[in-house]
Amino acid sequence: MVCRARLLAAERLARATGGALLALILGLPVSYAFAAAPGITGPTFDLVASADRITQPDGNSIYSWGYGCNTPPAGFSPAAIPGANCTAMQIPGPTLIVKQGDVVTVTLTNNLPAAAGNTSILFPGFQVCAAKLNADGTCPAAQTGVPGLLTREAQHGGTVTYSFVASTPGTHAYYSGTQGDLQIEMGLSGALIVLPTTAPGTLATPAGCHLMNGGVLLDGQPDFRNAVAAYNHSSACYDREYLFQFSEMDPNIHTQAEQEAQKTCTQQTGCMLVQTEPYHPAYFMINGRSMPDDMDPNYASQYPHQPYNGNPHMHPGELVLLRVIGDGRWQHPFHEHGNHVRVLARDGNLLLSRTDPTKLAGPLLFTTTTTPGLAMDGIFYWTGKGLNWDVYGHKPGDGSVCIPDANGYYTSNPSAPNYYEWCADHAKALEAHPFGNVASGGPVTLPDARVLTNGTWYGGSPYLGPDATMRATGFTGTTPPSGTVVNPPSSEAGFAFMWHSHNEREITTNNTFPGGMMMMMLVDPQAYTINEGN
Repeated sequence: MVCRARLLAAERLARATGGALLALILGLPVSYAFAAAPGITGPTFDLVASADRITQPDGNSIYSWGYGCNTPPAGFSPAAIPGANCTAMQIPGPTLIVKQGDVVTVTLTNNLPAAAGNTSILFPGFQVCAAKLNADGTCPAAQTGVPGLLTREAQHGGTVTYSFVASTPGTHAYYSGTQGDLQIEMGLSGALIVLPTTAPGTLATPAGCHLMNGGVLLDGQPDFRNAVAAYNHSSACYDREYLFQFSEMDPNIHTQAEQEAQKTCTQQTGCMLVQTEPYHPAYFMINGRSMPDDMDPNYASQYPHQPYNGNPHMHPGELVLLRVIGDGRWQHPFHEHGNHVRVLARDGNLLLSRTDPTKLAGPLLFTTTTTPGLAMDGIFYWTGKGLNWDVYGHKPGDGSVCIPDANGYYTSNPSAPNYYEWCADHAKALEAHPFGNVASGGPVTLPDARVLTNGTWYGGSPYLGPDATMRATGFTGTTPPSGTVVNPPSSEAGFAFMWHSHNEREITTNNTFPGGMMMMMLVDPQAYTINEGN
């Protein structure tokens, strides 16, 4: 575990340097788990709302409600992730993955305690029919379920069916439309991903996108994307994608609900007397888990009702699609160290220029503040451009090459160890005095490695690449100073950047730091294969 002082010191360095020096303080964990955007495929889904328990890093088991699969789904995506499952209750609910133009049908069975009363699902942004659509696309007069305030609802033990055309691509939220202050807090929310198409069933392939080529990316790495673009627009191309759903939880509400669930009740509206105000959340979660649990693999057996993780990995220059949803009651100012995020769309609506609709006009965000119920798509990438030192540790005369393209990057050889290097910094030394295998004359003096706390999060190297640790010999002639090579040359040996809420309380678990809405983004060397199949 990383100590508080070490993380705070790293955070201060990151703020001062745009995240670059954070890599010098924080190395990489011993085991690796990747995020991707896993989910279940449709367009027909048989879901159930039920109660179970989730776990937190402080050891607490929290009574919760969640959506899950009533019967096995049609399939899982990405298909290459082993251990994929969909239990009868999970937080967040199953990520539903469909194609634009699909007629989506979701049947919901209410297996919540009788005292909870009815439940439902809202699909904001879509014209929803509470029954299966007719063959001509119209909504039949006979509706399923029973009337509710916002939509038709499923009574205890009963079902309701929702149908709609997935007309808008992108990332969307879904959540309960019944007693939202209680049921959403208890965990009844999830994500819907609509993949763009150019014709029924045909995924869009905008100009400039790296096509899906037998499960292999342009640089030969495995391809775990659900599509090649988030929208049918050349600015929406991506190489990797990650889904982050932010929520908070007040355990007092969950304790009350667990007690009230024991009541005998026959009322449609339920019989629970749960105070949802004042609201004092103690747990802050990304994809249903708090740090460090969110960095364990997808579908990890120790979290049977929290299947999705949050641990992005990328290579320099890769376009990474971030799908972000606010599932809870509060806004959360989430900061992605290493670069800003270019917003593509909100709730499936592309942000286009008013003067030139062919161009995107989304802002560059320092923090992707999540708003309850709001979904956002954005592009993130990291290249090392502008650091003014060679992150690969090249030195003049060592035979390495960096041939700039029109934009200044080395892209002519996708298999090169320094693919996508910013050539203006090639062979620039790191500091004024030699450090490891670099020449003198650089712009930065590193802190003495001996004063840094050693541990599994300290890589011992300021360089990116499979032999990074061997190039950072340190002042004592060993790497790290203890002589222990935490990241051996054959391992990842990348850079680690904190991604976390900028509300400091939200990076705690039950007021204990570190925890909550925090994870690590890992920039891996090109030579390292990112296997999001865990």
